[in-house]
Amino acid sequence: MTDVKDTTQYVEEFDKANVTHDEAIELPASLAGLSDDEIKKLGVKTTTKLDLVIMPALVILYILNYLDRQNVAASKLANIMKDLDMTVQQYNTAVSILFAGYSAFYYLSMFYNRKQIAFRTAVLYSGSQLGNAFGTLFAIAILKLDGRYGLNGWRWLFLIEGIMTVGFAIIFACILPNSPRKIRGFTQQQQDWLRWNYESDQKQQDHSDEITAKQGLLMAVQDPKTWLMCGTLYATYTAAAVNNFFPTVVAGLGFSRNTSYGLTAPPFVLCVICMLINGFHSDKTQERFLHIALPLVITVIANIIAVSTLNVAARYVATMLMPASFYSSSIVQLAWISGSLSQPAVKRAASIALINCICNTPNIWTSYTYYDSPRYVAAFGVNLGAAVIAMAMATATFFYLRRQNVKMDQGRSLGKSGPTIVQQAAGFRYLL
Repeated sequence: MTDVKDTTQYVEEFDKANVTHDEAIELPASLAGLSDDEIKKLGVKTTTKLDLVIMPALVILYILNYLDRQNVAASKLANIMKDLDMTVQQYNTAVSILFAGYSAFYYLSMFYNRKQIAFRTAVLYSGSQLGNAFGTLFAIAILKLDGRYGLNGWRWLFLIEGIMTVGFAIIFACILPNSPRKIRGFTQQQQDWLRWNYESDQKQQDHSDEITAKQGLLMAVQDPKTWLMCGTLYATYTAAAVNNFFPTVVAGLGFSRNTSYGLTAPPFVLCVICMLINGFHSDKTQERFLHIALPLVITVIANIIAVSTLNVAARYVATMLMPASFYSSSIVQLAWISGSLSQPAVKRAASIALINCICNTPNIWTSYTYYDSPRYVAAFGVNLGAAVIAMAMATATFFYLRRQNVKMDQGRSLGKSGPTIVQQAAGFRYLL
């Protein structure tokens, strides 16, 4: 209880200390002499420059990350289970190990504000879906090396693509900036604009030394928003776990190995297009809930089709709709999380890390539901239920945040789980 009291006391002291000076929206000295039009042009130039530094590296890493994951699914059709004498449970366990938590999304949230983050998240996740789309096509080519130098085709798959991942990771570790305060190749004016752009949206400066990591974690755990948004994303990722078995599910429609590999690409290409459109439109309209809930309606429909029929055409249509719907929803959910659990910065980091770790766990246990080929009734039934739960949790989050906004409009305190007093006084409101 001591830690909880200390954290609460800190938040109260932090708010009181900041009421007297609104640093977040003060224009930096290097920008003070610029007209509004000049600031706008500088913003476009700086954002484009930032995009070119950060986004290609992250997208490539995500593509490689998902290529590695796809290798496990592709290797199943290349007889890895037979060669290694693996049971179904052992194979499913191998799949689940690949889903250790990472927080690339928190990295994005350090550089982009709430008006920019959904589209950049969509771009980031497009890397994962491009990896899913073309991973199987790469697999077709690499598996032709089967028997070369005494190695099985699936061994070549892991060897070639594993080397690529490690190599690019080393290169990008030297390129990616650690924070918006110091970026190689950026002028001081550009770096000042980045900080001002972010802080003017948050209505408060973003400091990483406001509180300790332990205090940030406690604040995240005590915030109802953390668990509402975690529940929404957890249920969505449960429905999305079908991705780990996509080649196997498609093969269950009766196609050959190479045809199955080829047919897994179109759903993920469609997914990339839908994610980018949904993320861009969510940023443009500054609306989150409908951009989360409506794609989940399509997820529900797709799983109803998948669980109720063995018709090849109908089930393939369902597989086309699944990734496009649940990933279009999830990228906006991530933007909602970043913008709603924003301050202090250490709390945002703890919240994203906590939610990310918890929400990756469905990839562990859902692997055990894909056992009754070709219908996969248990798996698609779980996915259907999860999509419905995700919609319900998103709706609960919407009404909770709307009530919080009403309280702020009335000048009422939201306590330690709400925005800081500095943010509220400057007009901060949750995006709905």
